[in-house]
Amino acid sequence: MDYVRLGRSGLKVSRVCVGTNMFGAGYVDDDRAVSVIDAAYEAGINFIDTADAYNSGCSEVVVGKAVRGHRHDFVVATKGFIATGTGPNEVGLSRKHLIDAVEASLKRLQTDYIDLYQVHYFDPDTPLEETLKTLDDLVRQGKIRYIGCSNFAAWQLVRALWVSDKRGYERFESVQPEYNLGKRDIEGELFDACSDRNVGIIPYQIFMGGVLTGRYNPDSPPPDDSHMASRHAQRAKDTYWNDRTFRTVATLKETAAEIEVSVPQLLIAWTLSKPQITSVIVGASRPEQAQSNAEAVSIELPAKIAARLDSLSIPNSQG
Repeated sequence: MDYVRLGRSGLKVSRVCVGTNMFGAGYVDDDRAVSVIDAAYEAGINFIDTADAYNSGCSEVVVGKAVRGHRHDFVVATKGFIATGTGPNEVGLSRKHLIDAVEASLKRLQTDYIDLYQVHYFDPDTPLEETLKTLDDLVRQGKIRYIGCSNFAAWQLVRALWVSDKRGYERFESVQPEYNLGKRDIEGELFDACSDRNVGIIPYQIFMGGVLTGRYNPDSPPPDDSHMASRHAQRAKDTYWNDRTFRTVATLKETAAEIEVSVPQLLIAWTLSKPQITSVIVGASRPEQAQSNAEAVSIELPAKIAARLDSLSIPNSQG
């Protein structure tokens, strides 16, 4: 396993991060979820990503259970923003909600600190100064060690970095965007901004919710126990389950066979071949998947294979 610095910080993270949005949902039972993290740890993966919104906090509970006993070996990342209740102050990036959200995440994770706390979305209703001052205070209190953002546009990230620099606050060391063969807009301004400001990029949904893995048949619905059949994958299914995507899957299968790797490993290797990418978030529902994902880090794509994947582009519309 390779480890790289997160942004300009000294924190080292594995180049594959375990995504956990399917943990605590029921269709991946807790014992199997723990076995996935155990397998990831054995394969050298030290990075885990979760959020307070994943299955109403149940994902955080499972992660806390899985890392108990060797918490210091992991970089645990979680997120906050999404509504945790029905009240007007139970959503967003206000000082009130962020403090409440962090305290609740710490309890669910059964830990004294969060390695990387990420704001899940940009909040136009809260001044960036308020959000960043709150996060800075939480870092100084030892409850958070590093901060990042998720789903920020380039201008939102740069504006936040400017506020941190001007006020002397902790700054975002990473950004977590959606990135895959059907959504490549970050290759423009966000890639450039992160390269210039030394901010790590940790993409999610590189498999389009699982459609690109090659495990699904376009002529039949996803198996009931699969991630694509769950409510958590509904947006990805609505967006990417189409004829054009499955034609691309056929190309990916041929390409993967050519260099004797699996389709998921091919996609991980292609994503990591981008110099702007720090680590890639990949979910796993079985221990062997976590092991296979970790092995993809050592794959060096031939130039012609990388160019072939670069040439692929899948529209988000149905077709």
